[in-house]
Amino acid sequence: MGEAEGKKDETDYKCLQTFPLVRHSDMPEEMGVETMELCVMVCEKFSNNNESAAKMIKETLDKKFGSSWHVVISEGFGFEITHEVKNLLYLYFRGTLAVCMWKCS
Repeated sequence: MGEAEGKKDETDYKCLQTFPLVRHSDMPEEMGVETMELCVMVCEKFSNNNESAAKMIKETLDKKFGSSWHVVISEGFGFEITHEVKNLLYLYFRGTLAVCMWKCS
């Protein structure tokens, strides 16, 4: 297989992964679904600007569920955090994009 074919297959694979894959969540179901939908909408809108996407998600969560939300969006990171119980959502979107949202007091 040529290099061009390999890149085409990789691109096709990434395009197929357009649904969010929840890695960990301790949110109540309704809150988790709403937060996940917000994340997908914002990440699609700001697909080339993770900083703007994180800012919009944070501001929306602060208004909807109270202040002190934090959002990290990137393709490669590790984390260890302390958060309020029932206020964490960690998911993958578009295959390799990881999004972590949590609230702390």
